[in-house]
This record gives sequence, structure tokens and C-alpha cells, in this order.
Amino acid sequence: MLFSYRVMDLGDILSPQQINPAMKATNRWEAIDELIDHLVAAGKIKPESREAILAVVKKRENSMSTGIGYGVGIPHASTDLIYEVVGALGRSRQGINFDALDNQPVSLVMLFLVPQGHFQKHLRTLADIAKLLHRNEFRRSLEDAPDADSMYQAIKACKA
Repeated sequence: MLFSYRVMDLGDILSPQQINPAMKATNRWEAIDELIDHLVAAGKIKPESREAILAVVKKRENSMSTGIGYGVGIPHASTDLIYEVVGALGRSRQGINFDALDNQPVSLVMLFLVPQGHFQKHLRTLADIAKLLHRNEFRRSLEDAPDADSMYQAIKACKA
């Protein structure tokens, strides 16, 4: 069976409830904690899976920072505790120390999780998110949006 692949729409894996426009985190570990808590609160992660998912994301982040530059961090991991790609987007007005490649603070953090064993989907999702967040006008629209609903509308309006 052949699978067709279409460019991912971030709106497919996010909802306004999965967007935190006012992160309090000051470093990447706090940011990951905060976004995973956001996914639990949104009902996308079972509360009893929180610690295991947190551990797998932090293990991945320990191998190399996912701060890709341009004020963007994309922590991610695959886990058998979810059954579809899930994500949470956070925005920080003060900037987060993410040990990014360009040594600059991060203002947008897109955490995503892919089901275990979906390696190609994981890579494509990561590539699509990175490509989207490298676009200056898209980042600016997220940074300028007043709230989660407006950030979500900016995401829905953006075509990869």
C-alpha cells in the first residue's frame, strides 16, 4: 500500500487549547515541563503518562539542544504512550535560554510527540515545523498575536 504525503498543516496538530501565549519558563527544561503540562491539561496526554513522556523528551533534548536558531526551539520525541502526532506551542515574551545553535534566547517553542515506530512521520513533521518556523513573517505573526486564539488563526492562515 502506498501512502501519500501532504505538507503538514500545524493546525492539524494544534488547537487554541494547545497554545500557551505566556510561558513562564526561563530555560529549556522548564519550557518542556510547561508544555507537557499544557498537553495534559488539554487532554492530549494522560496524566499518568506525564512523567514517562517528560523523561523521553528530556532524554532526546539531552543528546542535543533543539534550539534551531531564529528564536525557535522544537523539542520532540517518539513514544508508545500516544497514538497520533500531538503538539503544544508556547511563546515567551522574555525569552528562554534554550542552548540554541545561535546562542540566542528562544521565544517560540513547538513541542511535538510522534507515536513510537513512526520514524518517517517524525522526520517529516520535524522538517515541516522547522521550515515553517524559519519563515520570518510567520514567526512575527505568532510573536505579535495577542492571545492563543489569534496565534491559532495565524497558524491556520499560513500555508507551508
